[in-house]
Amino acid sequence: MNSSPAQNSPTQDRLFRTARLLALITIGWNVVEGLVSVWLGAGDDTLALFGFGLDSFVEVISGIGILHMVLRLQANPGAVRDAFERRALRITGGAFYLLAAGLAVTALLNALHGHRPETTRWGIVVALVSMAGMWFLIREKVKVGRQLDSPAILADAACSKVCLQLSVALLIASAGYALTGIALFDALGGAVIAWFAYREGREAFAKARSTNGCGCSCSCGG
Repeated sequence: MNSSPAQNSPTQDRLFRTARLLALITIGWNVVEGLVSVWLGAGDDTLALFGFGLDSFVEVISGIGILHMVLRLQANPGAVRDAFERRALRITGGAFYLLAAGLAVTALLNALHGHRPETTRWGIVVALVSMAGMWFLIREKVKVGRQLDSPAILADAACSKVCLQLSVALLIASAGYALTGIALFDALGGAVIAWFAYREGREAFAKARSTNGCGCSCSCGG
C-alpha cells in the first residue's frame, strides 16, 4: 500500500520542505542565470555564453517538473510519475532538441567564418559563479536525498551535476579564447553545450515514456 501524508515523520516532512526549497532555489537560479547569460552573451557576441543562458531557461521547465515531483513524493512516496511530470518532460525534451539544433548550426557557421566574440570575460565570471552555486545545490540535494533514501531526489542532484559540467565547458571555452585569442574556442564551447542539450533532451523523452518516479531529464540512481 502506498504511504500517505500522515505516515511521514516530522524529520521526513522537514527534509521534504528542504528539498522543496532547493527546487525553488534551482528554478530561481536558472531564471537569473539565463537572463544574465543571454544578455551578456548577446552583448559580447559570444555563442558559448548565449547558449549557456538558453540552456538555463530550458532547465527552468525541468525545475518546475522537479518541484512537482518533490510535492508528489511528500504527499505519497509510492506514487508513480503523473501526467503533469510527463508533459513537463516532453516539453523539456523538445526544447533541448531545438536548442541543440540551433547551437550546433550556429557553432558550425561561426567556425567556418572565423567569428570572434568581442570578449569572453563575462563568460569566465558567469561560469565561476555558476560552478559555486551548483556545487552548493549538489551537496545539499545529495544530503537530503540520502537522508530520505530517495533515488528521485538524488537524480535531481545528478541534474545539477550536469549543470556543473556545462559551467566547466563554458569556463574552458571562455578562458581559452581570452588567453589565446583563437576564435574556434567559442564555437567549440557552443558545440559542447549543444551536445549536452541533445543528451538531456533524449533522456527527458526516455523518462517521459517510463513510469519511474524520477522527475528530471537525468538518469535516476544513487
